[in-house]
Amino acid sequence: MAKFLIVEARFYEQFNDMLIAGAKAAIEGAGHEVEVLTVPGALEIPGAIALGAESGEYDGFVAIGVVIRGETYHFEIVAGESARAIMALTMDGIPIGNGILTVENEDQAQVRADPAQKNKGGEAAKAALALLSLADRFAR
Repeated sequence: MAKFLIVEARFYEQFNDMLIAGAKAAIEGAGHEVEVLTVPGALEIPGAIALGAESGEYDGFVAIGVVIRGETYHFEIVAGESARAIMALTMDGIPIGNGILTVENEDQAQVRADPAQKNKGGEAAKAALALLSLADRFAR
């Protein structure tokens, strides 16, 4: 049994709750344990994952958050830099599923977060599970 850490940027609670529900269902449905850690924003997610990986307590991670485009360039910074940092950690061999939604509006977030619709939280968890399986395979 593996242990996963969901790291969420708790800004849009209603969407995060759905993303986390989808991720938990996928992880627990695969027979693994899961914990949730909350950080201030999407830019803090990769740092928290790096600290969790260094602790040795967790086998895989799921990044959860919602970034909605606003009127300034801030959206591009947050979306791009959080994705870049998560990818860098993944390239270092840390199994991470990226469930940070980057959307134009709340309607798009609703559809993508809802486990009964696009279930992006569940998809991110499944990606983390797949990467952990690959890590186990190549560790032989």
